[in-house]
Amino acid sequence: MFRKEAGGGGGGRASKNVLGGTLQPCSMNPMTGFFRNGCCDTGREDVGSHTVCAVMTAEFLAFSKAAGNDLSTPMPDFGFPGLKPGDRWCLCAPRWQEALAAGKAPRVALLATEAGALEHCELADLKRHAIDLA
Repeated sequence: MFRKEAGGGGGGRASKNVLGGTLQPCSMNPMTGFFRNGCCDTGREDVGSHTVCAVMTAEFLAFSKAAGNDLSTPMPDFGFPGLKPGDRWCLCAPRWQEALAAGKAPRVALLATEAGALEHCELADLKRHAIDLA
């Protein structure tokens, strides 16, 4: 896989979401994404597969902290404001899958979740947690 930019940047084509459409932005505030471009696009450099656009909950943030990834504490030296419930964030797909197995998976914005997430997560599971299905 090569680096793909949302909107068709470096890879020459737009990233796709898990539903096969053009990847939509996840969050600009806080700025998210492996490439810090607001989208959950991915590439070779992204070994963690930061592809799931998740809506943070207090329960998930506590789960993530207990698993060794504290997403709620601000780290100003790195420009990280700390996440709070309601924030959208490009989560590592394997971590979302771990949270699902533990009954702590946050809701997901499918239109902003990159297709690479399907290497780690089942579409049916993502759909059950979707915020953007009619």
